[in-house]
Parts: sequence; structure tokens; C-alpha cells
Amino acid sequence: MHISTALLPLALIAALVANGAAAEATAVSPVEKSTVSLPAITVSKVTRLPMNDVVAASGLIGAVEQVLVQPQIEGQAIDAIEVEIGDTVAAGQVLARLSDTSLTLQKSQLLASLASANATIAQAEAQLIEAKTAADEAVRVKNRTLALTAAGTTSKSAADTATANATSTLARVTVATQGLVAAQAQLTLVDAQVANIDLSLKRTLVTAPVAGEVVERNAMVGAIASGGGQPMFMIVRGGLLELRADVAEQDILKLQAGQKASLSVVGLAETLTGTVWLVEPTVDATTRLGRVRISIDESDRVRSGMFADARILVQSREALAVPVSAVGGSGSETRALKVSGDSVKATMITTGIRDGGLIEVMSGLAEGDLIVTKAGAFVRDGDHINPIMADAAKMSN
Repeated sequence: MHISTALLPLALIAALVANGAAAEATAVSPVEKSTVSLPAITVSKVTRLPMNDVVAASGLIGAVEQVLVQPQIEGQAIDAIEVEIGDTVAAGQVLARLSDTSLTLQKSQLLASLASANATIAQAEAQLIEAKTAADEAVRVKNRTLALTAAGTTSKSAADTATANATSTLARVTVATQGLVAAQAQLTLVDAQVANIDLSLKRTLVTAPVAGEVVERNAMVGAIASGGGQPMFMIVRGGLLELRADVAEQDILKLQAGQKASLSVVGLAETLTGTVWLVEPTVDATTRLGRVRISIDESDRVRSGMFADARILVQSREALAVPVSAVGGSGSETRALKVSGDSVKATMITTGIRDGGLIEVMSGLAEGDLIVTKAGAFVRDGDHINPIMADAAKMSN
């Protein structure tokens, strides 16, 4: 018999609806109900990947070696400047010319003194020859007189006179010899003075001691050259530039000469390359930073004073890697949450290289193991989860 629901009491209709809902609830199995209630947690697989241990550093670009050019003589006016900032110069190239007028006059005076010294020497030599000739004759007369005196044909006074004359002429030889020595010494002195003037004249040409690029010029035409003020020029030896980068104290011991680096320079789209050539042996006591010097392969593309970031490659190898977020704790208590089925277990691990968002696992996990991607966020040791692979999670998002 068909009964219209319109004729049924409201209480009876409510009872029928409740019975239907109860029957539907009993149709869901306990297993399905348990699965739905477990939290969905992203997990990652332990994978072997190439890992790079990179140390970050930053600093300013400067010259590998700066050479200061000072005048080697003072008191002379600057007559001409031969180079400008930015010029590339060769070793020995003239940079500036100093006035040589006073030095030229001094040399003229010394050349006159030189001629006088040569004339004095010639006169002394002639006097020496004359004195030697007279001395030789006086000695012969003395010897003959002494022989005649011994034979009794000449008086004793004649022998004494001849002996005195011989002694006197020999003394004049000694005097003439010393005069010649003094004249020669005077000539040597004047020669040295002339050589000194020649050197000063040569130094009126201010030359580049090394090849390189002129980066500073303080010399001005008309100024008086002086070694006590600012350098006339500054040259970057060979035009070579380097990055003087500051490095965190905990990383400085990883670095050594020969390691390669990539450089990001402000204002330059491309990345430059370089090589560590010096790790300074001290750490700043205030900033706790060390310093490393990196030669730049294409230094002509940068300028001194520019800022740059460096990434220095310490070592590279294939290793087991997991996301950094999957690792919790610190020091000897580093751990990850390993997933087995739907259960989570805290596992102690040893970590190594950190490369971007990945970190090396040296022990505690094996390749292919599943771990909670974000350890400690919502999961604890012993929890049950509904694991979702990280790649699948990305695709669902």
C-alpha cells in the first residue's frame, strides 16, 4: 500500500532519515576511516647528487700591486707631463720632464774644473820628470866626488856638498810625486762630480719603473718636484686587479691558493672567473673576518674600487643529499625523520657539504630512504602519517 509522505507525521519522517544516515555510516570500513584521518606530510627520497662545497665572500676590487713614482731629484720645476690617467706605459717610458737648466750650468763649471785638473796633472808630471833628472845627475856627482875624495884628489868639503845636493834633489822628486798624486786625486773628484751631474740630468726625466696602467697623476707643470709630498704618479703594475674579499671566520681554514672562484660584479651581467692566490694569515679581532685575495682573469672588464661577490669552490663530489629543511638539531645531535610505511622514526645522521637548498648525508641514511621534507614542523618521532612524495606535492600545487 502506498502511503503519501504528505500524510505522515513529521516525527516519523525524521526517524526514517536518521535510520538511512546510520546505515550509510556503517558502510565505511574502519581502514578507510583511519587512512582519511592521517595527516598528509610531504616526504623526500635520499638521492645521490653532485655536491659543491662553496664559500661565499665579498669585497672591493683593487690593484694587485701599486707602484708610486716620486722624483729622484728635488728642487727642479716640472717642465712637461708626458702621460695622463688611464695610459698604459712601458718600463722606462718617460712620464714627466724636469727643468735641467741649473744642472747644465753646474756641469759646465765642472767641465772647466776638469780641464784645469788635467792641466795640473800635466804640470805635475813635468815637474816630476825634471826632479828625477836632477836627482839622477846629483846622485852621479855625489858618487864621483866620494870616489875622488877616497883617492885623495878632492877635498872632504866637496864630497859633503855633492851629498847634500843629491839629498835635496831626491827630496824634490818626492815632493813632485806627491804633487802628481794630489793632481790626480783632484781629477778623480771632478770626474765624480761630473758623473753625479750627469746622473741628475738623467733623473730630470721621470720614467716608469714598471710597465702598467697610470691610475693617478698629481704632477702639474710648473710645480717644484719634491719627494716629500704626494707621488707624481701611481701605476698599477701590469694593469692587474684583484678582489680583496672578506670571509667568515669559520670558512677561512677551508681556503687555499689555487682554488677557483666565480665573481659577480655590480654593473656587470656576466660572471667573471678568478683564482685564489693568497689567504691572509690573520683574522680581524673586531669583525672576526679573514681576507682572501683573488686574481681576476679578465681584469680589464672591471675597475678598481668596484664591489664584487665571490663564490669559491672548495671541493666537488657526488654524495647522498637531502633538503636542508629535512635536517634538524645541531652538532652531534643532527637528525632526520625517516619514514617506514606510515610511521616516522627519528634517525641520527652526520652531515657534510651544504650546497644551496641541499645538504650532504655522510652516515645514518641510505640511498632511496624516505624522510620528512620539513623535519620538526608538524611531525614527531613515532607519529603516523600519510606520506606524499615531494615531486607529487609540487605537481598538485
